[in-house]
Amino acid sequence: MWLGKSLDLEEDMAEIRSKLKREIFDNVKKRRLTPLEFTIIEHIFNNQIISGYDLIRVLNEHFAGTWEAQSGTIYPLLSKLKRDGFLKVRTVKTQVGPLRKVYSLSEAGEEILKVKINKNFFDQLKFVRNVLVELSSIYINSFPEEVKKEKITEVQKLMKEITEYVIETIPSSVDFKIKCSNCGSEVGREGARFCPYCSASLFKEDNSKEGDT
Repeated sequence: MWLGKSLDLEEDMAEIRSKLKREIFDNVKKRRLTPLEFTIIEHIFNNQIISGYDLIRVLNEHFAGTWEAQSGTIYPLLSKLKRDGFLKVRTVKTQVGPLRKVYSLSEAGEEILKVKINKNFFDQLKFVRNVLVELSSIYINSFPEEVKKEKITEVQKLMKEITEYVIETIPSSVDFKIKCSNCGSEVGREGARFCPYCSASLFKEDNSKEGDT
């Protein structure tokens, strides 16, 4: 949930430089990111490596119908993020044959993401909490008085389900592993959809999808 026109990266980059004592931003040509650009970086980080096709699908799951990610918007942004030094891209052959481009974060992109999230994590959680309270209040008060009690119970049940889902979905161990069925490698980041070693999909249904160009 990143609001505003852009996210300023200058302070974060200075902090990383002071910690690492080395230059990793020589190829970074931009000091600000739009909320959508940063959201793309977040999802690429969680997946380690991902095709543009699957990124669009993941983004549409993320936005849950409030906004639709389309190829005409996402592919130019991926090219721009790569050109600006935040992404790496390579072409791989899929298990079903077609070549496709897969994206991962550059070292600079990953370090910037980690610093930005670490500095804003709790504020972002409070923001999400406030949005849920405000939306719930508006939803309940949009109904006649005689059904409000029923709607309050409905919303409370939904919030409990959401909280349980979040708790269950958060990695319970830093040692989480999933094994790639194609090459047998262990992938250590929950949420990853593609093997970072052979680029095969970690989900059977993905293997039947057409590749990107």
